[in-house]
Amino acid sequence: MGREYYDDGTFAPGIPATTAGQEWVDNRFKTYLPEDLVRLALSKPARFEPGTDWSYANTNYVLARLLIEKVSGRSVAEEMQRLILGPLGLSGTVAPTVQSEIPEPHAHAYYRYEDAGLQKTVDVTRQNPSWISSGGDMISTTQDLHTFISALVGGKLLPAPLLAEMCTPHPKVGYGLGVFVQDTGCGGTVITHNGGMAGHAALMYSTPDGGRTLTASLNYVDDAALSLGAAFQKATQRLVKEVFCGGQAGSADGAEPAQ
Repeated sequence: MGREYYDDGTFAPGIPATTAGQEWVDNRFKTYLPEDLVRLALSKPARFEPGTDWSYANTNYVLARLLIEKVSGRSVAEEMQRLILGPLGLSGTVAPTVQSEIPEPHAHAYYRYEDAGLQKTVDVTRQNPSWISSGGDMISTTQDLHTFISALVGGKLLPAPLLAEMCTPHPKVGYGLGVFVQDTGCGGTVITHNGGMAGHAALMYSTPDGGRTLTASLNYVDDAALSLGAAFQKATQRLVKEVFCGGQAGSADGAEPAQ
């Protein structure tokens, strides 16, 4: 939502997000309506004809949010509580929507930007997450992430046919319907979806049967140039091998999450 990137390396600006430096810092408590985010996205030219290619977009999750609310007549937070959070006992997980507070205890998030030629680092733990909407506006714990992913792939939330469809990856990038199917590097696969937002990040992996999981919470200094690039990918690949390929450091045992 911050920018629309194209294959040739160019981009079109969107709302001020974490690529925007001080502009994002100054606007991090602003409220964006989901409808406005979708309207902005649809004002841009389509990347390809429907059904001919694949591309990840947070806007898809915002559309899913609006669809859920239209069909159910309730907020997506209410529906999550009714269908997922309540039944699974995920008491450490909340959907803040436009609220900027984080329940204690919590990690802190930091953001670095340039101002008049000087590097500044600010605490951005408190921020209004409406700019990312249902593309990432949830607060959780490593224990709740473990419970959720284990229950999801274990068949406690979806009928078997829908679960199988969800975990069937698109051949282009290994993405299913909301999760990635990733090779472990030792002959197996894991179901995963990691995420990060302005100095906070989370890792969530599970074997396809839900029997072994890896969850982690990360906090870091974000900046306009930072991306989940080569160094991060290398580190997570090593961690996945340790946990799911018989390594000792960071290994998970049975239903206990590695954190």
